Amino acid sequence: MRILIIGCGYIGLPLGKALAGLEHEVHGIRRSKFPAKDITTHALDITQHGALDGLPNNFDWVINTVSSSRGDLEAHRAVFVKGTRHLLDWLGESSTHLLFTSSTSVYAQMDGSWVDEHSATKPSGGTGVHLLETEEMLLTSPQPATVLRVAGIYGPERGFLFRSFINGESVPSGGDNRWLNMIHRDDVISAILTTMKLEPGIYNVADDEPITQRAFLEWLVNRLGKPMPPEGEKAPSKRTVTNKRVRNTKLKAVGWMLRFPTFREGYEALIREE
Repeated sequence: MRILIIGCGYIGLPLGKALAGLEHEVHGIRRSKFPAKDITTHALDITQHGALDGLPNNFDWVINTVSSSRGDLEAHRAVFVKGTRHLLDWLGESSTHLLFTSSTSVYAQMDGSWVDEHSATKPSGGTGVHLLETEEMLLTSPQPATVLRVAGIYGPERGFLFRSFINGESVPSGGDNRWLNMIHRDDVISAILTTMKLEPGIYNVADDEPITQRAFLEWLVNRLGKPMPPEGEKAPSKRTVTNKRVRNTKLKAVGWMLRFPTFREGYEALIREE
């Protein structure tokens, strides 16, 4: 198959290598030039109108794994909402399959309840609103679309709370009983490969065991032999803040196998590599 990956970064680049290893023809887009073995690379900015016009639109799949970790909310909206509008304009009425890595932040629950793919999605603000708008554009497009609502990604050189703790920058607060939902990068890639074989739809991508922020910090304290950092006030974030536990039952029921079923296996592997 001919596959285009938009956003050849933390997820997109290793995904492209995995797909190329399965003998697919893989093209990748990033804003700046980048070397990538076995991937035909394109330096494009999808927030710019007409940026995709130079590419053939006869791909079997377009997989959008863009991120916007830098910049303000307006920059985030441009990458996701504006960029997706440009993508759909470029595709027109083609039958290309679409896959988008969204986020579990579209679930706005604050009571610690369990959520699945049928739960309410009513983010009150922040990045979750943009992601939900992007989802709706894709799911109502002429193309068959799959949306993956991905939990907090960690892995090599990634994992905000873990890195903050290691660097002595973690700031516990009274609100640390909020639930965390996590997923290792390798399991995100396997989820994408799995859902490419399934009917279009919405799938949660999270590991088997949500954990509270406080419990996660306590695990790190015990595992690494470091003291619990002093409490303080956390800096505001552009990201949507929620408090829920995400079920992965739907995706596991169709055969998705987790390499790292919980944060323990995943972070043990990372700690050994430190």
